[in-house]
Amino acid sequence: MNIVILDGHTLNPNDLSWEPFKTFGHVTVYDRTPTEELIERSKDAEVLLINKIKLGKAELDQLPNLKYIGLCATGTDNVDLAEAKKRNIAVTNIPAYGTPSVAQHTFALLLELTNRVGIHNKSVQELEWVRSKDFSYFKKPLVELHEKTIGLIGYGAIGKEVAKIAAAFGMNILIYSRHANSVEYGRLVDLQELFKTSDIVSIHTSLTTDTKGLVNKELLDKMKRSAFLINTSRGAIINEADLADCLNKERIAGAALDVLSVEPPLADNPMLSAKNCIITPHISWISKEARQRLIDIAYNNLKGYLNQKPINQV
Repeated sequence: MNIVILDGHTLNPNDLSWEPFKTFGHVTVYDRTPTEELIERSKDAEVLLINKIKLGKAELDQLPNLKYIGLCATGTDNVDLAEAKKRNIAVTNIPAYGTPSVAQHTFALLLELTNRVGIHNKSVQELEWVRSKDFSYFKKPLVELHEKTIGLIGYGAIGKEVAKIAAAFGMNILIYSRHANSVEYGRLVDLQELFKTSDIVSIHTSLTTDTKGLVNKELLDKMKRSAFLINTSRGAIINEADLADCLNKERIAGAALDVLSVEPPLADNPMLSAKNCIITPHISWISKEARQRLIDIAYNNLKGYLNQKPINQV
């Protein structure tokens, strides 16, 4: 069996191993694959393992040997699933591998917004404390999370983990979910109430035609001026022009984003210059522990397919 990994670098920048996959056949690993080289590298593959590579009808038409696509991610929007099904190509994904890491990063972003560790560390490194007349000072107001209200959009595995951590902080929890009928922490509300009532809104839903641009001017205008917005899900769920305008007019207190609508972002992305906006480069999933889980699950998915006992098939 010919197995090709087309964009392996972000998953495994040589600190993990692809060795187990060699038990299934010949393995070729490319760190990155430019669009113009995709077909040449994939044409003899029976198995493709991909992360963000896009496989639509045009690509699948040119890959007659392909039998299996292993998505090394939870999201499936980069593969035309209908076209894959027509060709009897099995597609699997990897749910829940990054749940602890993404929930942790959500709170890393939130705590940076509320406790301003980076700004104060920079101030100390620049010797402002040495020169200070007082034993203590603050550059920006700090915010206590206890009894603040966090609103979660989405209640899958990550949303549930964030809710659990929020409960440990003593926060009130509101949840908007199109699927959940009951929740362990907090209560279910509609989007309007969530945006109007929450001190923090945190996005944990998948990107679909229904959620693209979901967070727009109408909802942002309902938020408290003191509120924060966090996104560790998919960038396109937010209308970035609307959010940038909201931040620049100081309609809300700040935002923290691990994702943008286009990645890497274009230089003119309005979020890059928006006021009171923290951005990290889509790293919430990238702890070594989460990446090892991802590779382990990808291995088991392929093993299940080859044994005619499919796992995580979409």
